[in-house]
Amino acid sequence: MTEWTGEARLAYLALSQVPGIGASRLNALLERFKSASAVLQAPAADLKNVEGISRAAATAIAHADLAVANRVLVELEALGGRMLLPDDLLFPELLRNIGDPPTCLFALGKLELLTQPAVAIVGSREHSHYGAEVCEAVARAAAQAGLVVVSGMARGLDAVAHRGALAGGGATIGILGNGLGVIYPAANRRLYHAVAEQGLLLTEFPPGERPSAGSFQRRNRLISGLARVTLIVEAAKTSGALLTAQYALDQGREVLAVPGPITSPVSAGANRLIRDGAAPLLELDDLLRYYAEIAPATGPSSSWSAAPAPLERRLLNALQIEPLLTEQLVEQVGAPVVETLDALAALELGGQVKLELGGRYRLVAAGLFR
Repeated sequence: MTEWTGEARLAYLALSQVPGIGASRLNALLERFKSASAVLQAPAADLKNVEGISRAAATAIAHADLAVANRVLVELEALGGRMLLPDDLLFPELLRNIGDPPTCLFALGKLELLTQPAVAIVGSREHSHYGAEVCEAVARAAAQAGLVVVSGMARGLDAVAHRGALAGGGATIGILGNGLGVIYPAANRRLYHAVAEQGLLLTEFPPGERPSAGSFQRRNRLISGLARVTLIVEAAKTSGALLTAQYALDQGREVLAVPGPITSPVSAGANRLIRDGAAPLLELDDLLRYYAEIAPATGPSSSWSAAPAPLERRLLNALQIEPLLTEQLVEQVGAPVVETLDALAALELGGQVKLELGGRYRLVAAGLFR
């Protein structure tokens, strides 16, 4: 690893913020001139001799301003954030090896989460009630199993995934399509602060930068890049979540998808992923089997998820097909009414069943992962 001094970090930041200078061009410049400071001091004629550096790029580099980079660091410090360069120990190894790696990252929160096994959970902004239940259940269970849940801090299922992980007492990383200090969408203000305090916010955009048309697409490659597995919960045919799935495939990562009704527009994209080879998520073990370091300790009988008592298990099985009245459940499970009601109360308290209007109990999707 390179030992970066304060001056070297400032020069590198200034160079990394030059428009059009991605990781490959930046690396070519550093290989030719040996340091970011030397690149900034090089004549434009010398810069143009580096492969991939056009006349326009050379001119832009010549006008790079250390004062602008210093303002970025001042704003970052005011927010309590930190800059990570590719040679820093905490820079995610998985992101060093993607096709278009970030030149630097800005982080706010628990940096140690970048060293832990992670799963990306994403889905459509417009989603069904079923999709939200499944997303919350999987995120909660994955976090309880020891995985860091990564998502995009967007409205819809991204937000549900983050909240599920936090509700499960686990950890989550929110990848922003804008700079730190900018809360987008505004409806996620409370979530933004919760993730910053209990998890980690991460972005390649400098503090204060507003989102743009292409920034969310660039964000998506970091979501999949940070995780060994990307799970698509619900996605319409044109959902941005499908772009995240494609990034994951391009990066050599695993893609899972939640099956949905063939009549549901918000499941069309996820169902097509399964048809084209993505593994379907039918139970939590479908996800955990990709994480050998945690899977042996987190099976269905593990301590992180208490197994239902025999009567409770029979009730859950009875509700697999359709919602049922109490008397129907009593008849199916063959238990006294009082015991059945006590078991139903415990399941409802645990979020595994819900009493609907009309007196019928319905199985909640979360119950599949408990």
